[in-house]
Amino acid sequence: MEYDAIVIGAGQAGPSLARRLAAAGRKVAMIERARFGGTCINTGCTPTKTLIASAYAAHLARRSADYGVTIGGAVSIDMRAVKARKDRIVEVSRKAIEASLRGTENVTVFHDHAHFVSAHEVAVGQSVLSAGQIFVNVGARPSVPAIPGLNACRYLTSSSIVDLEEVPRHLVVIGGSYVGLEFAQMFRRFGADVTVIESAPRLIGREDLEISEAVLGILHGEGIAVHVATHVTGVRQINDELVVDVEDAAGARTITGSHLLIAVGRRPNTDDLGADRAGIALDQRGYINVDDTLRTSVDGIWALGECNGHGAFTHTAWNDFEIAAGNLLDGETRKVTDRIMAYALFTDPPLGRVGMTEVEARKERRTVLTGSIPMEDVSRAYEKGETQGLMKLVVDGDTREILGAAFLGTSGDEAVHSVLDLMYAKAPYTLLRRVVHIHPTVAEFIPSLLDGLSV
Repeated sequence: MEYDAIVIGAGQAGPSLARRLAAAGRKVAMIERARFGGTCINTGCTPTKTLIASAYAAHLARRSADYGVTIGGAVSIDMRAVKARKDRIVEVSRKAIEASLRGTENVTVFHDHAHFVSAHEVAVGQSVLSAGQIFVNVGARPSVPAIPGLNACRYLTSSSIVDLEEVPRHLVVIGGSYVGLEFAQMFRRFGADVTVIESAPRLIGREDLEISEAVLGILHGEGIAVHVATHVTGVRQINDELVVDVEDAAGARTITGSHLLIAVGRRPNTDDLGADRAGIALDQRGYINVDDTLRTSVDGIWALGECNGHGAFTHTAWNDFEIAAGNLLDGETRKVTDRIMAYALFTDPPLGRVGMTEVEARKERRTVLTGSIPMEDVSRAYEKGETQGLMKLVVDGDTREILGAAFLGTSGDEAVHSVLDLMYAKAPYTLLRRVVHIHPTVAEFIPSLLDGLSV
């Protein structure tokens, strides 16, 4: 069967691109082997942020007396109801994506596994489809390390833990980065004892030191045990207990829990794609090599989303769609390198991060100026009773360019967009110094941060 375009994978980039191509009169085959919506809708953003909202409600209920509100009795968690709420929200989004694709003129949906049989032929089920343009949007999945004994034990990943219907007695998290920390705090607020094990010297090591230390303080404040510079040497299951063997500077010991979460990164879903038969070049980790316009090593084949290694986020996948559509359909010249790095850690309080860290900027031998303020000095945070964290800006003193920002605090994941927008506008930081923000908000303190810049 011949098509003008084939889109493999109905994650964030694929469906939107299929609809744009179809609207332009192209005959499109849209292939998805599992659940429409990809990671974000099914096991990532939508379910985790829904669960985090439930955990926040429990946390706030426990703190109600701080606000002069009395709740009779202890706060209890109905994990089945929590999961059911999550499932309802996920299902609405998933069904909407599938229905939209099936209802789009010029789009034919195939619900089966796809793999290349040649550069421009894709097998799906018992059929072979061909097209001059093929877009790969197959995403990624949790990586499971080769820990001795792990394969003989029951364990959870970020994909499976969202379906728990009970609160673990003691959740042990291997991995002290973004995904692991969100689940650690979430399940602590649901009532579990939680232990985090991280092999690096500190949590979220790509952040500046004060940000890492502040996040550690937040977790410690909620009763989460954190072990950094600690290596896992093995895992054993003894009846219903999971025994994790670890080693640190003090020597070997064990950590025992009822549930184990592996949160040590992700790997691309290119194992069974047949990339070799198409001649598509992969890197050593299995990610698809692409150029600045998302073209692969094969003419007429593009890779979008997490499988290309240029962003493990929904917003970067969406931008990949925009780059491909803009270049192919709108006569634009759009590139991956036009994108400014931005992401969030959705703990409570959240961390909003854009651009460079201070360490990264100093490595480039720039004239670095920084400004920071603790959230306890931000009136909105103080009034809300949520004063943990800090805001930090990094500026080039010569060019007056904002290089990066880290806002760890209430509404930090929203307020940081004021900085990101200015960075995209390539405007000097002095412009933001003169902005009059609404009081009382978190963003109103950004000009104050810029007024306090120092070497």
